[in-house]
Amino acid sequence: MGIHYDYKSTRGAKAMEKQAKREKKLAEKRAKKQAKAGLPKEKEQDKTIPLDQVITLAHLTDPDKK
Repeated sequence: MGIHYDYKSTRGAKAMEKQAKREKKLAEKRAKKQAKAGLPKEKEQDKTIPLDQVITLAHLTDPDKK
């Protein structure tokens, strides 16, 4: 049996380790990119209409509204 005996039994664990490594690398890239860009986009002005307001045609078509 030799070296190939435990391949199937450890395949799941190895796949999970690879996925964790991949996610960690992506998270580091995102953090580096956000730090380089300066302010994250979450802190920019919120352009959504509050839930308690009724959406009218004026909200949708007025070019002067920001």
